Amino acid sequence: MEWMDPISVLFLYALVVVVLWKMSNFWNSSRQNLPPGPKPLPLIGNLHIMDVKRPYRTMLKLSKQYGPVFSLQLGFQKMVVLSGYETVKEALVKHANAFAERPPVPILEEFQYGNGVLFSHGENWKVMRRFMLTTLRDYGMGRRTIEDRIVEECRFLKQKIESFEGKPFENTMIMNAAVANIVVSILLGNRFEYENPAFQKLLKLINEVFRLLGSPSVTLYNMFPALGFLSGGRRTILNDRTELYNFVQLIFDEHRKTLDVNNQRNYIDAFLTREQKEKNENNTNGFFHDGNLKAVVGDIFSAGSETTSSTLRWGFLLMMKYPEIQKKVQEEITKVIGSAEPRIEHRAKLPYTDAVVHEVQRFANILPTSVTRCTTVDVTLGGYFIPKGTHIVPLVYSVLYDETQWEKPYQFYPEHFLDSEGKFVKRDAFIPFGAGRRICAGETLARMELFLFFVSLLQRFTFQPAPGTSQEDLNFTPAVGFTAPPTPYYICALPRAQD
Repeated sequence: MEWMDPISVLFLYALVVVVLWKMSNFWNSSRQNLPPGPKPLPLIGNLHIMDVKRPYRTMLKLSKQYGPVFSLQLGFQKMVVLSGYETVKEALVKHANAFAERPPVPILEEFQYGNGVLFSHGENWKVMRRFMLTTLRDYGMGRRTIEDRIVEECRFLKQKIESFEGKPFENTMIMNAAVANIVVSILLGNRFEYENPAFQKLLKLINEVFRLLGSPSVTLYNMFPALGFLSGGRRTILNDRTELYNFVQLIFDEHRKTLDVNNQRNYIDAFLTREQKEKNENNTNGFFHDGNLKAVVGDIFSAGSETTSSTLRWGFLLMMKYPEIQKKVQEEITKVIGSAEPRIEHRAKLPYTDAVVHEVQRFANILPTSVTRCTTVDVTLGGYFIPKGTHIVPLVYSVLYDETQWEKPYQFYPEHFLDSEGKFVKRDAFIPFGAGRRICAGETLARMELFLFFVSLLQRFTFQPAPGTSQEDLNFTPAVGFTAPPTPYYICALPRAQD
């Protein structure tokens, strides 16, 4: 069980409510300067009205009642939710600096100790993000070399899928491994075989962490850190972190043995070189240390693989659901590329396919609430005063499904990204990678991976549901977690005739 002894928790709640009920004036007065929102109860705040498994759904409903800028309280933590394209854009783009910080979240602070890029703060975030972007660019992101690595990995993936001979298979770990290998090649300069036991263990750890970060158990822990000893989800995450970091430490140790600062082979070599430089300069306040290296590698490996893999799995699920769209994509690929290996240069010549890839990202809605932000200064938004240090939830779900921006937001409709002549068009409300200063650092890499993997597999296979499963039986309910991947499913990949 992820949350131990619920009877004890309920008893504790009942006891504390009696004491805190007399403090209701505090709860009300503390919200006077914030945007409107549902009235919180003592201790639990608005938890009683939340879908704790998929809180973004409750937030979208509340935005219909209270407007695009509204307050919410979970436990003792007050926050402001931003809903709709115009509001999110105004906050994250027009007031980018004011909404650029990350707030401290108990489980994330325990997991990374403020290190890394994804969840770090202040100067550490600035230095690590700048180094990440520069070094990833130096080692292939956005250049021909990384494209070659993706194309090569597509070959391995097609071979693996062909081995199933059209029989049903569950594609989660296969897709995770293929996408993760791209990140591995940047970090380490090599790839793993899909069946490699250590690689499989690493992928399972990352999947488990992403699942548990969005679980009710960990959500309750973030609200009430003092009750952390009851949270089985928290314990599992921290145990997984130890295993993950031990694996990464072994890699560091091997790289240190063969490090040549004048011939850096990959991302880890580049970091170790900077770390050595700081030590030589006796810089005890520097940011290049093993703690940051472990956290950054974890960030790149997890965020750079799980989200892209989940999006691709949504894409193949949607192709099974809409075979007429799958057929149209395949016809365009055949007409433009034939049997040649897909390349990024083909994207401009495949407008319908490109539109389908973008619509998969929009419809899949992998990160419905983005990652929580924090205001760096007092700011006014939508006519409401938001003080410095306020937790901010940019509801990306509300942007990707904004009825004022999309013709058919709740349908899978590739024409969202096509004009009347069938040419691809960009949409301002397309922000699956976030917006502002905290926009995903790996966007360029992810877009390249999504296009090349999707096109390569649809060029080679036609995807169908497993025997006995109809299109109507396909499950489109997202799994519970920090992200919103599809619920695992079985799929048949039937080889297409090749010229």
